[in-house]
Amino acid sequence: MFRHLKNDIILAVTLFLLLLLTGTLGYHFSQGFDWVDAFYMTVITVTTVGFGEVMPLDTFGKIFTVFLILFSIIVYAYTIGVVTEYIIGENFFKKLIVKRMEKKIARLEGHVVLTGYGRTGRQALKKLLADNRKVVVIDIKKPEEDDLLAHKNVFFLEGDATHDEILKKSALTRAEALISAINDDAQNLLIVLSARQMNPSLNIVARASDEQVAEKMKIAGADHVTLPEVIGGEYMASLILMPDLVEFIDALSAENGGQKNNLVEIHIEDLPEEYLGKTIRDLNLRQKTGCSVIGYKTPDKKYIINPPADTPLVNGSAIIVLGQPEQIQNLYRLFNI
Repeated sequence: MFRHLKNDIILAVTLFLLLLLTGTLGYHFSQGFDWVDAFYMTVITVTTVGFGEVMPLDTFGKIFTVFLILFSIIVYAYTIGVVTEYIIGENFFKKLIVKRMEKKIARLEGHVVLTGYGRTGRQALKKLLADNRKVVVIDIKKPEEDDLLAHKNVFFLEGDATHDEILKKSALTRAEALISAINDDAQNLLIVLSARQMNPSLNIVARASDEQVAEKMKIAGADHVTLPEVIGGEYMASLILMPDLVEFIDALSAENGGQKNNLVEIHIEDLPEEYLGKTIRDLNLRQKTGCSVIGYKTPDKKYIINPPADTPLVNGSAIIVLGQPEQIQNLYRLFNI
């Protein structure tokens, strides 16, 4: 948009210079004015200052002057319009775009807020979009070109996420989760503190540089804290110690051409009420969908690997389900999740 405005200004200046050149040449060759008088006559004509003629004009000169004045008015109008748009346009359109984005965000509910759009933040966004999540991204500056930020489920806020007013604009009180992926422990800690105060039920995931900072993050209110360097080191060591297992786990979390993952978490509250209080056996997932229950999360957040079939389905619990993408989709359709 702004590149287009600059091109318009160049065109306006070109037209104005062309107007002066045409007038100067016209008066010089048609009326016999010397170059200085011809240029002077052109300037006082196109600027409509009302000065007298340098010398009397013949019929052609008068007609030429009339058209020169009319054309100069058109060029002036165009130039003024372009310059005015250039001066106020950037701020005006930028504010308009920001306001439209804020209105869209104000209508969101159950979304994810992502603060910090560096390499870690971009990978997190990519994973969230693969699961069709709506995400509000907050960063100091928006990259000019990024295919992920152009996604329909992405809403960008330009600003400092450590400021409460920016977090409020992200509809944080109605969000499901927050990921603080800024490469600065102090900023992440401040964001976690503010976010927890604004939304006590928010699921907060934060990034930290070491274990001491991670403990402080949890005290501040983070539910989960990741240490990228630790995770990276453990992953590389695992590729040496148990490469086949690591590759298998990677395959489970692959995006499979845009479909949902092979491994999903189903909260019991999301199932039909008729299954509340029943057991994993009653779900009969293997028979109905082909999926298998490989894990169970208790209400007090303890995990049971390969849970017994008689494990009760109670409020606050969740099951971890393994299946091929199409089997997972069948599960969602069957239970209307």
